[in-house]
Formats: sequence, C-alpha cells, structure tokens
Amino acid sequence: MPIFEYICKSCEHHFEAIVTRSGEAECPSCNSKRLEKQLSVFAAATKGGAPDLMPGACGTCGDPRGPGSCQMN
Repeated sequence: MPIFEYICKSCEHHFEAIVTRSGEAECPSCNSKRLEKQLSVFAAATKGGAPDLMPGACGTCGDPRGPGSCQMN
C-alpha cells in the first residue's frame, strides 16, 4: 500500500497516511478531509545503508536519449 504525504487545509498539519483504494485520508489532528497531497521522493536502502535512487541496469531511468545516456554507470 502506498504512503502519501498531506497538508491539512483546515489546520495546516503535515502528516503521512497509508491509503487503500477504497479509503480516503483524514487529518489525524482535526479529522478534516480537506487535504492537499504533497509530492514526495522515495529511496530504497542498499546493503551499505546509502539510498539507491536509481536501482537497476542503465536504461531503466527513462532517459529519452536511450540506454547509457544518463551517465549513471
């Protein structure tokens, strides 16, 4: 299940919520449903503990110039 970040438009509370397909997020402070979804970045942990923002082989990042163009190697 995805975790989303929100700001409540009623009380300005910043929070994260797990939302299922049938559910709707609600502010844990004031129970308002007037929320603004925020953009967030994900990272996956590796064995070394550092975030791995681009897992996988070159060409998986979606660079329109094709495999090897992103210089992530």
